[in-house]
Amino acid sequence: MSEQVSPWVQRFAPLIPGGEVLDLACGTGRHARHMVSLGHSVVAVDQNADSLAAAAGDGIVTSQIDLEAEGAVWPFGPGRFAGIVVTNYLHRPLVADMLASLAPNGVLLYETFSDGNAQFGKPSNPDYLLAPGELLDWAARHGLRVIAFEDGLVESPKPALVQRICAVKAEFPRVAALLPSF
Repeated sequence: MSEQVSPWVQRFAPLIPGGEVLDLACGTGRHARHMVSLGHSVVAVDQNADSLAAAAGDGIVTSQIDLEAEGAVWPFGPGRFAGIVVTNYLHRPLVADMLASLAPNGVLLYETFSDGNAQFGKPSNPDYLLAPGELLDWAARHGLRVIAFEDGLVESPKPALVQRICAVKAEFPRVAALLPSF
């Protein structure tokens, strides 16, 4: 795995408002450290204790949680995080609760492998590959405003098919802002 910050995360991280950021499936903490460098406190979650030990640092609270274990429940309340960063990870049962944990005006930065990636190697299991437009569907279902979306081939750190989204949890629905005042 590359220790470089994802160009997608690096590009859109400055949009995250002040507050705490969740780095979900953080690995060794490359994105957690980047968020701290931007002035955020970070909760870094992973199931691997060795990875979390590498992720630990000033401004980073690590938490070893296996969110895929039978009976696992989402440990964070609604509206908690100013930003949520997820790269190279997909566990669909978490999506609704994860998105509910975004605070008003919170930013979701999500980037992972998509359908067709098997031609480049792993992951190849459809359970870990996004369907075409899946991130856009999540945004629509959960009231997120899409800032940017990409779906296609990347060459670095290795060739892969990925989807990426930057989306904001609107403080209030856009439709309401267009209603006439009384």
